[in-house]
Amino acid sequence: MNSWLPALADTLAGGQAAVLVTVVHTVGSTPREAGATMLVGAAASLGSIGGGQLEWLAGGAARALLEVGGPPRLLRVALGPSLGQCCGGIVWLVIERIDPPEAAAWQARAATLAAGQALQRRIAEGDPASVWQAIAHPGGNEALLQVRGARWTFTQQIGGDAFPVLIFGAGHVGSATVRALAPLGARITWVDGRDDIFPASLPPGVEAVATDTPTSEVRAAPPGSYFLVMTHSHTLDFSICEAIFERHDFAWFGLIGSASKRASFNRQFTARGLPPLRLADLTCPIGIAGIRSKHPAAIAASVAAQLLQIREARAAIRHAAHPGPDAPPLSSMPRPQ
Repeated sequence: MNSWLPALADTLAGGQAAVLVTVVHTVGSTPREAGATMLVGAAASLGSIGGGQLEWLAGGAARALLEVGGPPRLLRVALGPSLGQCCGGIVWLVIERIDPPEAAAWQARAATLAAGQALQRRIAEGDPASVWQAIAHPGGNEALLQVRGARWTFTQQIGGDAFPVLIFGAGHVGSATVRALAPLGARITWVDGRDDIFPASLPPGVEAVATDTPTSEVRAAPPGSYFLVMTHSHTLDFSICEAIFERHDFAWFGLIGSASKRASFNRQFTARGLPPLRLADLTCPIGIAGIRSKHPAAIAASVAAQLLQIREARAAIRHAAHPGPDAPPLSSMPRPQ
């Protein structure tokens, strides 16, 4: 999801400037969320902020900045009939030109991201460029625009463990679930006791852990983790679930299985002293409603959608606490010639 960053480093190293176009705030129905990024170069673009007229106009504004230069700009775009898009929402964009002398700094940032660390970006009204720094403890809002009077400030977190997922089980469903979640920005720890079951090549952001003590991975997981338990053994499932219940700081906890498996596990948990109210922390069966197929790919798609729903609901709560601007005095999007 952040492939634009190493691509930008390569572009700058090749002696070419580029423009970073970032969605920094949205209101109402919009094609992409805050944080969506598009990289615009002289010959090609990478990434998307939603397509259609919005992206066409944003690309034109970016190419104009490539031609004439200038400081970063904050643009407001209403997605109404005059733009030819019927979304009806409003999008704020920051467009920022980045030049080849910054190549070394961007190569270092790409290396930081590849190492699993997070980056924080900050840019404010009047700044000549964004300020970037590595952050040791990522968390909070991933993208936030704040306006005080005529001055705006945008902060953004990129990478890190903002979406840590631990998947227990490397069978058919576990493998399909890894493939479904990896392109969505999840940083996956994939756990199984059989070291020969993992594929030779893993998707970016996926770490395979072969261990006879999977509960140790539960205890080592960062706060806010998403747990998916889908091993080949009900006994192993139960022990992993029991370890997860010892924590109170996870984002979500799912167990593959039927309603009868859930009922059986509930009885065992309560017999071992788990407070009945804690049973609601476990999701079983997993997946969104209405998907009845048992094909591994179908289960994986359903579970991936469920995790995205949970993650976006949590982000919406944070967003409600920081609603951002209503109608700041911003520039309107120019129409490219």
